[in-house]
Amino acid sequence: MKEPNDTLEGAYGFGALIVGLGLVALVAWTAWWVVRYLRADAMTRQSIWQAARIRRGWKRLAPMLKLSATDKTPTAMAALSNTNGKPIKPRVLVPALKVTHDAYGVIARAACLPGVGLEQFQKAAAHLADAWRCTRVAVTQDKPGSVVIRGVRLDPLKFPTEHRPTGDVPEETARWDLGLDEYAQPVSVNLTQVPGVTVAGLPGFGKTSLINRLLSDWAPSPAVQFACADGKVSAAYEGDYADWVQRMFAFVGDDLEEANKLFRRMVELRRVRSTWLREIFSVKSIWDVGPSEDWPLVVLIIDEAHTYFRDHKGSDPKTKKLAALAAENARLVEDLVKKGRSVGMLVILATQKSTGDAIPTFIRDVCPVGMSFAQKTAEAAVAALGEEIREWPDANPINLQDPAYVGVASMNHPSQPGFIRIRTPYVPDPYAADVAKSTAHLTADPDGLLEALFDPRIWDKNVDLTKSDDLAEPDADAA
Repeated sequence: MKEPNDTLEGAYGFGALIVGLGLVALVAWTAWWVVRYLRADAMTRQSIWQAARIRRGWKRLAPMLKLSATDKTPTAMAALSNTNGKPIKPRVLVPALKVTHDAYGVIARAACLPGVGLEQFQKAAAHLADAWRCTRVAVTQDKPGSVVIRGVRLDPLKFPTEHRPTGDVPEETARWDLGLDEYAQPVSVNLTQVPGVTVAGLPGFGKTSLINRLLSDWAPSPAVQFACADGKVSAAYEGDYADWVQRMFAFVGDDLEEANKLFRRMVELRRVRSTWLREIFSVKSIWDVGPSEDWPLVVLIIDEAHTYFRDHKGSDPKTKKLAALAAENARLVEDLVKKGRSVGMLVILATQKSTGDAIPTFIRDVCPVGMSFAQKTAEAAVAALGEEIREWPDANPINLQDPAYVGVASMNHPSQPGFIRIRTPYVPDPYAADVAKSTAHLTADPDGLLEALFDPRIWDKNVDLTKSDDLAEPDADAA
């Protein structure tokens, strides 16, 4: 039989062990926190303290902002312990809050309560921004019964970012990673089933850099092939796409006649694909099975698009010929945008002002995705983004003319109402050149890929079907 002293000593020993383990855990947690803090940059350190301050003050702040609920029903324990018969005091319930941080601010997740949900948090967003010392706060719902509160202490739109391509094949063929929104959250757009994209904005504010990222991220995929018409240059070795020409199956400069040949060639490819799609894949849209190396997504980039569509005025033979070519170019690109979606053809049109004289409205208005960098006039902003942009003054691109906003664009994202602003990253030329060089061997002519799927006699017959009056040479006299 154990002596009482032995039992007491054992209890003391067990207690000391528990305390010791607790102290070890506390020291380990403190060391981990200190190391993480010391390794963080200056911006992140400020966010760490901001997150700690938010956690510490939440239970006091929430009732002030009416983000708490009153529970008048006593708990079972409170009812049993109430021996004097006095009314039991109601409980004030505060939503549980978990806070994480990043360089720009904090991300908090709060549990909803009866009467305290998404709507109540959104109404309190401005007050939360003041209390948390944030530039802005946004509240969204990630799952039922929980809301996400994103607070940014610094404006992510004013910090230039840089993108280094990985050179890896993208997981999704048609997903375009654009950059960070005004809450420093990544933004992408799914271009599956999208026939056209318009990009507008003043010179030097980021249009070509935006397209450069798409090329850098998509080039490693053999299921994507590129063609380009660049109205800023006359030859392939000039301009922003000089390095990328080796990854393009076709390239033309500002010559309207050469551009016309390219657009005609693309329309012929669209017609042939439309003719044989169902027979090869037994589907009505290539997106039902997805692009492949044999049937790639064909991306046509038309930079400085107004070069190819501008209406030329004059009665002399040269001007009449240019007018006829411009009108024909517009009609051919219209064909691609209106009919190329199901066969895996995407047109990206970039210009300074996407008004009707730069991109004809019958092309611009059927492009589902549009974005705009800085604009000087309300007319240009409306042309790029539609009349609805007038109702979203904070996102209007006329407010992006400050040099601090070079690389920032406004867009109407398909996944949410209204307009958002995006900080697009800069891809340094050496990085883009490396990707272009390392992926040049993947370049293939979609015509040749399609021809390889057929017996030559069948292919010859199919090509004959595309020779219609619609593809006749433009008539300068008619123009």
